[in-house]
Amino acid sequence: MLMLMLVLLLSACGFKLRGQVTSLPFKSMYVTAPDGHTIGMDLERMIGTSSTTKIVSSATEAEATLEIISAVNERAILSLSGGGRVRDFNLIYRVAYRVIDQQGTEVVPKTEIAITRVLPFLDAQILAKEAEEKLLQKDMQSDVVQQIIWRLSAVKLPAS
Repeated sequence: MLMLMLVLLLSACGFKLRGQVTSLPFKSMYVTAPDGHTIGMDLERMIGTSSTTKIVSSATEAEATLEIISAVNERAILSLSGGGRVRDFNLIYRVAYRVIDQQGTEVVPKTEIAITRVLPFLDAQILAKEAEEKLLQKDMQSDVVQQIIWRLSAVKLPAS
């Protein structure tokens, strides 16, 4: 009985499990990113494989352009030991993006997503921590890609 009540309450509030995005409000999309960043390729791959939106090779062919304005990895000291040595770093991945249509109108204004992770640090494990940092950065980029896709799936285009 309690389980039935819980299920009814959850369904009444609009809760639903996050699934895979299958449709974006655009028929075709062009993705542009700053040189040297792999987030553009990751977004193209994710949009192309998980939605009905077609990825095109130029902005003139696209109904909308997803423009990655910046993608920056940052590292800040989070805590120090009593001896003044670094114990933890805070890794931050910031991505700014916007979406414009064929006429150059912003469909999604400049938006920033910031993801953080804590990297415990020991001087004795410098090489292992470098590898762990790279893994965490890749994981943060994947999270940002997912968030961008989810946010794009919620865009409501004006009626033409």
